[in-house]
Amino acid sequence: MTKLEGNILKMRTEFNTPINYFLSLGADEIYLNELLGKTINLSYRHQINCIHCGRKTKTSFAQGYCYPCFQTLPETDACVLRPEMCEAHLGISRNQAWAEEHCLQDHYVYLALSSALKVGVTRHTQVPTRWIDQGAWKAIKLARTPNRNLAGQIEVFLKDHLTDKTNWRHMLMNTLAEDVSLVSEKERIGSLLPDVFQDYYEEDDEITELVYPVNEYPQKVKSFGFDKQADFEGVLTGIKGQYLLFEGGYVINIRKHGGYLVELSWE
Repeated sequence: MTKLEGNILKMRTEFNTPINYFLSLGADEIYLNELLGKTINLSYRHQINCIHCGRKTKTSFAQGYCYPCFQTLPETDACVLRPEMCEAHLGISRNQAWAEEHCLQDHYVYLALSSALKVGVTRHTQVPTRWIDQGAWKAIKLARTPNRNLAGQIEVFLKDHLTDKTNWRHMLMNTLAEDVSLVSEKERIGSLLPDVFQDYYEEDDEITELVYPVNEYPQKVKSFGFDKQADFEGVLTGIKGQYLLFEGGYVINIRKHGGYLVELSWE
């Protein structure tokens, strides 16, 4: 039996068919695709360490940070979740050097398909990682902007016409919106943009298709987490978004448990 222990980090992915998934546990990295069909055991050691500073914390904030880091780091600023609030282009940031690398870079406003059509924003270097993390099965670029704030403004405008949320249960059940043409929707949505945003419209109509390493999708989703269930054993049937899928419909959101000290074992 193989046993590894360490603090969980968000799963690393490589774009492939299917997508390659890697789980970090401290200094170790496990290629999860090879564990499909195997019985694995997850055991939470009742310890959380901040994924930035390593400090022990009773509660994890923003998917892995202690409270002091949550309050001060640029990675946890409000604009991470709400791009329209980014003020880096005005010279205002928790860390301007970080903002130069993350906010004052080209950003895409995109359309993605899972169970429904949604709009989102991501930095150009995060394509297609962002789409993978959300469990989209198709995506297309709608607009390209020179900073995060502008992309956020476009997204806010489009929220009157599109959702910006993914139904995670439908995503994990592989309920697909198969009757939607991304190119047609892009043209329709693009025509709605005010003149002030038209210069950012992306002419490239390439559609990215994403295939996940899943042997079997659940008919009903049963979510579990380490705060209420310290130990879990089951057959790994798939990986999608940032979720592990197990036989019987059990799923766990790995990203939500950033910093949790866990032992992973399998035969």
